[in-house]
Amino acid sequence: MPADTVTQGRPDLADENTSQIQSDYIVIVFNNDHNTYEQVTAILQKATGCSLEEAQMETWEIDHTGRSVVHHGDRAECERAAAIIQTIGIKVAVEQV
Repeated sequence: MPADTVTQGRPDLADENTSQIQSDYIVIVFNNDHNTYEQVTAILQKATGCSLEEAQMETWEIDHTGRSVVHHGDRAECERAAAIIQTIGIKVAVEQV
């Protein structure tokens, strides 16, 4: 293993006294009938910093399955991203995983 590799314990294997990690939230975006692919793709890039290709795949998934997990991180980060996405009228949920 390279010297600059950081090894962390798996949170699912931690004992009960170990505090929960902070990056255990997701942002889910739901389909609607009024936003265009271009609008959704652009807002996903703005809110999450993802690439055009990733935003396009997530937009396709939203359209074809009705929803997509578009971001994960700590609660504050997910709420920030969700607030940006909501500005174009899309239903968004932040859930703990």
